[in-house]
Amino acid sequence: MSATARVSTPLGRVVSLPFPGRIIKAGDPDRETVKTIQHRLNEVGCGPIEETGIFDVETTKKAVKLFQARFPDVSGRPLGIDGEVGSFTWGAMFGAASVPSSSPASSPLVKAAIDFAVTQIGIRERPLGSNRGPEVDQYLRAAGVNPGGGSFAWCVAFTHFCYLKAAESLGRGNPHIKTAGVLDHWNQAGRKSGVLRVTKTQAVGDPGLVKPGSLFIIDLGGGHGHSGMVVETASGRLVTIEGNTNDGGSREGIGVFRREARKINQINKGFIDYSGM
Repeated sequence: MSATARVSTPLGRVVSLPFPGRIIKAGDPDRETVKTIQHRLNEVGCGPIEETGIFDVETTKKAVKLFQARFPDVSGRPLGIDGEVGSFTWGAMFGAASVPSSSPASSPLVKAAIDFAVTQIGIRERPLGSNRGPEVDQYLRAAGVNPGGGSFAWCVAFTHFCYLKAAESLGRGNPHIKTAGVLDHWNQAGRKSGVLRVTKTQAVGDPGLVKPGSLFIIDLGGGHGHSGMVVETASGRLVTIEGNTNDGGSREGIGVFRREARKINQINKGFIDYSGM
């Protein structure tokens, strides 16, 4: 990306500077980047602060918090007020084009998995709230679970089935680990050669690491979790297709939904990427 490209932000047109791939916060040693942030804060009326290149707590952090309180992210939603410049705050300062967004599916398998997931949007449990139904039972059986043996969360069984149908359409093996457990999926992926795991810290620092077809992993505690498929990313925000959820993002929902509310920094475990397999 050209450092001189001009893009529109909620603050008007501004020189678009590429997100540096990490959270910039108090004590950051990159004085040029900090100086650029300080200059932008002064430009938009969140100063005056000295443009020293030193990210101090008393002036620069307070000015960043003021910016976050006054201005929305590139999609018009409120910024988190923490005094740190992550991808959302950077995008608000320097434009959406300054933060990596999703590229086209990186492999035929990933594209086929996303395409199949789209066809499942609108599938519902029967009866609602039962973790059962013709399609749900099919997801669970493919992941090695007997749906008649109890009530099972099926969000990972859903992503496994999407990759299974994609692999079958291409006449190849399915790389998605055969499991219906969210945290089991994460743990097994860490031991399987060729599977890329992107941790929350890595993803927040460089949103470009989260690619279409990646599977987000949320640890809810007590051995429970939730997962779904990323289909688009934009400046740290995710578009996902999720099974066993609802419009509010529950892990025990009623069907397959397309959601646009999740953020990379809310995915507390990380992402599993099968695109290299």
